[in-house]
Amino acid sequence: MKWLARVAQVLIALLALVYAGDWAVMHVRLSHGSAYRTVEVNQFLASQLKGSKVEYDWTGTVQEQCSRSIFPHAGSPACWWLERHKTEWQ
Repeated sequence: MKWLARVAQVLIALLALVYAGDWAVMHVRLSHGSAYRTVEVNQFLASQLKGSKVEYDWTGTVQEQCSRSIFPHAGSPACWWLERHKTEWQ
């Protein structure tokens, strides 16, 4: 049981180090003006119909800002995640 607690501590420490490194790289990119970019996202509107049915309407595409990092920063999702999830439901 002791080794499990030790492994958990090491994993938490590694995660903290990775996040700190990601934060530092993000701030370096901010100073160079290359921290953010935009990704085109498809938006859909879900409308409730009678009989527990749902109608999905395409509302268009929008440019959404994302951070060039591993983790989300400053309210912007990470670009690697947003590129894989280009559909937004409202």
